[in-house]
Formats: sequence, structure tokens, C-alpha cells
Amino acid sequence: MSFNIALSGVSAAQRDLDVTANNIANVNTVGFKESRAEFGDVYAASLLSGGRTKVGDGVLTQEVAQQFSQGSLQFTNTALDLAITGNGFFATTPEITSRDFSFTRAGQFKLDQDNFVVNSNGDNLMGFPVNSDGTSASVALSTTVPVRIPDSSGSPQPTSEVSPRFNLPAGDDAVDVDLFDPNDPLTYNAATSITVYDSLGDSHVMTYYFMKDADPAVTNEWVVVTYIDDTPIDTAGDTANVAGADPDNIAGATSLGADAVSGFRMQFSSGGDFIGIENGDGTAVATGDISTVELGNPPLTNGSDATQTITTNFALDGTNATPDEPTQFASAFEVTSLEQDGLPVGRLTGIDIGPDGLVRATFSNGTSEPVVRVALVRFSNEQGLTQQSNTQWQESILSGEALAGEATTGTFGDINSSALEQANVNLTTELIDLIIAQRNFQANSRALEVNNQLNQTILNIR
Repeated sequence: MSFNIALSGVSAAQRDLDVTANNIANVNTVGFKESRAEFGDVYAASLLSGGRTKVGDGVLTQEVAQQFSQGSLQFTNTALDLAITGNGFFATTPEITSRDFSFTRAGQFKLDQDNFVVNSNGDNLMGFPVNSDGTSASVALSTTVPVRIPDSSGSPQPTSEVSPRFNLPAGDDAVDVDLFDPNDPLTYNAATSITVYDSLGDSHVMTYYFMKDADPAVTNEWVVVTYIDDTPIDTAGDTANVAGADPDNIAGATSLGADAVSGFRMQFSSGGDFIGIENGDGTAVATGDISTVELGNPPLTNGSDATQTITTNFALDGTNATPDEPTQFASAFEVTSLEQDGLPVGRLTGIDIGPDGLVRATFSNGTSEPVVRVALVRFSNEQGLTQQSNTQWQESILSGEALAGEATTGTFGDINSSALEQANVNLTTELIDLIIAQRNFQANSRALEVNNQLNQTILNIR
């Protein structure tokens, strides 16, 4: 009997050595969780045996239990390196159409040839589809989709509004608006240009020409004519045809038909304050913006939206001069601000993953859009998970059903981009455990040796 007891001790010590050696071997394995060998004594007695004098029957290994404590974070320079702080696992599948889920804490992800996010084993990272505002469409594990980084360009945005801020020189000499020629700087007082965009993201140069009106019947009024790509553009509304009665005097005006190009008048007070846009009948209206006509006739002939119009917003205050309004002071022509709300086509420039797992793509045109939200999964009993290779686990009866959710909500932890969770192995502790396991093995081996010597002594009795 003592042979069997000592043999069970040797076996248990060997299992303890194996578990400790495995922990030490994986000390640099990302997402690895250390194991612990748990033992129990063996005791067997019949109903009528003397329990008070019964000796135990040795030891056995009850379980090699995973320890899911938090590992330390190692920060990297790769946005697709992900680490979970708190509860949760990443969900992965071997194929994009597979529902055979595996779960891992190892976040060494990268892109495959089709721009899907995969781990080192080639398994696809799963996430929740999101709406345009970044909210998740569903948080069920069954509705997760493989995370894919878009390779398309950012959508363009046509210009709908231009916001200029400038000062017109009050001391400039007036010019004859009927003689305006954009190719002759002597026929206008000032000009400024800005790049605008059509619905296809194509760029166009929009130019404003300012002319101080020489009509003695008006004072502090400026005629403004708008060109796009060297083609004059009519302005909408009841504005006067102030850009010359004779279309032949206006470059490109003949392409618009027999009518002269309609510009608009900007009216200022004697103190240089912007009053508003003047109607064709000479009365000022309290409006701070003016729109072009639809741009379907020249200059936009590239197949873009023919109904596009561009509004010039002068931010009219209506009372006193403000920094956002145009002014007419006795100083040089100066443009202090010239902004527009259009965007060209953008190329993908980066990926940002937030603590809530939202993957957002950024583009060179300054836009960004949500792509997907990385899914997290938790279990009622993590130690009941079935261990696989490559630092992965699978659901089992003991672990309970996989419950999916968003990071930072409920009991789910945070997702850290550009970081990896290191193994939760304490090397110093493992080396001490290794010494203890070695001593236990030696002690049980000595017990076997003593038993062998006693048996040999008995066999040598004559």
C-alpha cells in the first residue's frame, strides 16, 4: 500500500512540475493565462473498517485550473493591437461565414489580403454592425460580422455655402461696372478666390470680383460678380443686372444668352457697417446671404449634380458691425476669413479604435466614419471554458452560454488600442513553485526507495 501512496505522490509532483514548466514557457505569450494544479487526498474505507486507524491512500490531481487574472499591458505603435482591461474576450471565427466561435484575450491582430482583421492564426475578429451615428445595430453574438477595414475612399461633399470675411477699402476710386473685364485688373477694385467642390468631389475655383460703384446716385455700394472656373455665374433672386448692360463687355457672358450677368450690390453705412444686399429696385433688404443660380449650365459639365447652388453667407448682424461681417473701412483690402463646407474625395489615412470598441476610419478630406464595433463576450464561469491552442478557448457546459456586449458597458471591460495584454505569469512565483514541486518529487521518490529497502530486508530474512 505504501508503494501506491508514494507513487501517487510522485505522479502529483510530476503534474505540478509540468504545470509550472508550462507557465514559465509561456511567460511571453500574449493573452496567456497561467494554470494551477489542484490536488485532493484519496481516502477509502468500508462501512465496518476502523476509521480511526485508517491511513489515506495518497493524492490525486483534481483539476488543472486556469487563472483569469488581469495581465499587465504592453503598449505598441500598432492601432490593431488590442488589449482588454477588465472582463471579456474577443470573439473569432476560422472563416468569414463560420459560426464556430473561439474566444481569446490575445489581441495581436492584423489585416489579411482582403482587409479583414485577423489574428496570427488567421481567425477573423468579430464585431457588431453600427449605424451612421456609431450606435450598434445589435449586440447579439449571432449578428456579429467579421471586422473589415474599408479600402474605399471617403465620400465627397458638395459645397453649399461660402463664408467670406473681408474689408473693402473705402478710399478706393470707383470704377465703371459696365466696363468690367476679369482679365483687366484696372476694371475692378479687388478680387478673392476659394476652391469649392461639386457632388463628385471635383474642385473648382470660385472668384469674387468687387467693384466700387461710380454711379453718383449711390454711395458706399459695391458691385460683386461671381465667377466659377473663369465662367460668370448669375446670382438668384431679385438682383440687378449690374455687371454690364452689354454682355460682350463681360468675359464669357455670351454663353449665358442675351441677358447680362446678374451680380449683386453690397451696401454699407457711413460708418463702414455692412447693411445688406441691395435689390434691383435700389432698396436694401436685411439679408446676409446671396445664392448662385443652379450650376448645371457652365461651368459644371462633368456629370455632377446640375441643381447645385452655392450660398455666400455674409453673417449679417443687422445692428452693429461684428468681426464676422464684411466691412468698408479706410484701410487696404484684406480677407480675414474665407471658408466653405465642401469636401473632396478622401483616401483612407488611419484607423482609430475607442475604449468602447468603435472602429472609426479617417480620410484625407478630414472626414471620418464609423465602421464596426469590436464585440466582447463574457461567461458565467470562465474556468469552465475548454482550452484550445493558440491562446483560445471555446464555450462548454461548465462555462455557461456566451454573452456578447459592448465594451465599457455593464461588467464588460475597456478595449485599449495600441496595447497588448501580457501573460499573467509571475516568473518569480513560478520559480519558487518549481523548487517546491521538485522537493515534493524528491521526497516521494525517497519514500519509494525506503519502501523498497524494507521489502528487501524482509526478503533477506532466513
